[in-house]
Amino acid sequence: MRILGLSAFYHDSAAALVEDGKVIAAAQEERFTRKKYDNAYPQNAIAYCLNEANIGLSGVDFVAFYDKPLLKFQRLLETYLAFAPQGFASFRQAMTSWLGDKLFQKRQLIERCKVAAPGFDWKTRLLFSEHHLSHAASAFFPSPFTTAVILTMDGVGEWATTSAALGDGNRITILKEIHFPHSLGLLYSAFTDFIGFRVNSGEYKVMGLAPYGEPRFVQRILDHVIDVKADGSFRLNQEYFGYCTGLSTAGERFAELFEVPARAPEMPLEGVHMDLAASIQAVTEQVVLRLTRSLAAETGVRNLCLAGGVALNCVANGKVLRDGKFDRVWVQPAAGDAGGSLGAALAAYHLELGQPRPSSNQPDGMSGSYLGPAFDDDEIARRLAAAGAVLTTHDDDEIIDRTARALAAEQAVGWFQGRMEFGPRALGARSILADPRSPTMQRTLNLKVKYRESFRPFAPAVLREDVADWFEFDGDSPYMLFVADVVGRRQRAMSAAERRLFGIDKLNVVRSDIPAVTHIDYSARIQTVHRDTNPRFHALISRFKALTGCPVLVNTSFNVRGEPIVCTPEDAFRCFMGSEIDVLVVGNCFLCKKEQSPALRIDYRGRFDPD
Repeated sequence: MRILGLSAFYHDSAAALVEDGKVIAAAQEERFTRKKYDNAYPQNAIAYCLNEANIGLSGVDFVAFYDKPLLKFQRLLETYLAFAPQGFASFRQAMTSWLGDKLFQKRQLIERCKVAAPGFDWKTRLLFSEHHLSHAASAFFPSPFTTAVILTMDGVGEWATTSAALGDGNRITILKEIHFPHSLGLLYSAFTDFIGFRVNSGEYKVMGLAPYGEPRFVQRILDHVIDVKADGSFRLNQEYFGYCTGLSTAGERFAELFEVPARAPEMPLEGVHMDLAASIQAVTEQVVLRLTRSLAAETGVRNLCLAGGVALNCVANGKVLRDGKFDRVWVQPAAGDAGGSLGAALAAYHLELGQPRPSSNQPDGMSGSYLGPAFDDDEIARRLAAAGAVLTTHDDDEIIDRTARALAAEQAVGWFQGRMEFGPRALGARSILADPRSPTMQRTLNLKVKYRESFRPFAPAVLREDVADWFEFDGDSPYMLFVADVVGRRQRAMSAAERRLFGIDKLNVVRSDIPAVTHIDYSARIQTVHRDTNPRFHALISRFKALTGCPVLVNTSFNVRGEPIVCTPEDAFRCFMGSEIDVLVVGNCFLCKKEQSPALRIDYRGRFDPD
């Protein structure tokens, strides 16, 4: 039985194909259209998923959508009525969109399906899952657990913003929910907006900025903005927010409460912005820990699954894991709305149709999250040559050795191998790699390769067998969703003068043997690399270790600021020629920047809107 799952029309549209409970393919629409967070009907992602299974749409038994549009419309109406007449302009703008297309999503989906498969009765084959149930299914069914607590936290689905569920076998039972307008995701987004970053993409920046500041506003937030109970349930004081009545998330009273105006994106970051980031991160961690502790006590279950956009807060995830209330924690790598497409398909298969979970000897059901398109070496060479690239081809051992030597020489390497990752993280298939031992690499990659803010940290990709020798962590983190400290013996103590540095001035202080991936609080967002799920990436890091003694590489996504992660060899070559990447390795093709035609150079910095 094949089920095609879809998420669309809000942000981060995606498609996923499940066959007999096994995830066959999944991809975000943005990777094909090159429009970041594309919310359009995911026709390219659908075509890819069907092509991966060598079928047309008529070969699909059911199509499952990740939420229920009519319930969202009901929430919009009820919210407006509760706050009327405030927010009429916002309501009118939303109505234009809803009455134009969103309210009739079922009809749109049926019509599109009929075009692709005219003879199929899509009225009985089109299924709708609730938003948080889709998230819960995406987290539990691919996890390695037969029983687990499932915690979903995001901005808002239909009504739910936080939900707790119990997964058992092929069933999910919702235990309790927190409803809109009380939302941990919207709280974090309000601070993202107030600090001057873009909502739905700048939350990563807030998390990265937090260690530069002091959490001096925590009590003020708890006293005025959010009321948190002992079990983690919470309510937001709507006097401080604008998302119910306006077009912004942070209300006008934010400036009054924190005694600072909202930061415009072009303004410099000051200490108060860093303190605000540190404060909202600390409050978020407090709420999440109270939720997980109470759920562990109430259920007695020792496994935890996480999904929803808040589950991408890897600092909070690391604290939940170290808290020890759950023995094991598994986070869906596509925890945001894109992963809802996969969750919708799995919810339909297991919950709607009652099918059992497939048996597997893999670590989990996500295949390392390598679920996107791949290209064979002949096609890669042909496509790169057509783009004007100058390249050499090598066998597997030689390509690994040449790449490792380039990395050891402190060159930035674009690494394009195998199937593209599903979700927001590059995991060694569409990655930019570098030497973590370099004291200047973090700043160089941010400013000259990624064209983004210098404060943003990079992640270490480390051999699973060596992780405990370098980090205060001895487990699996294949999806880069847990943060832990560099081990003490590899840290470098700061001098008195260095400790007195303030804000961004802390950035260039060497704190460990791997400074390019050590954040200013000695933490790192760890990716453990496993031989069974990505043997080629494992072989590259192993060769780098043989050359340098270091089993760690800098791993960041293969894109520049504002651009989706590269999908095709042509995408990779354009990014290579538009940035300061030194070497590009696509399959077994090896390209050096200095050998390329200067006429093919691109000024990439202005091609994409800032994220």
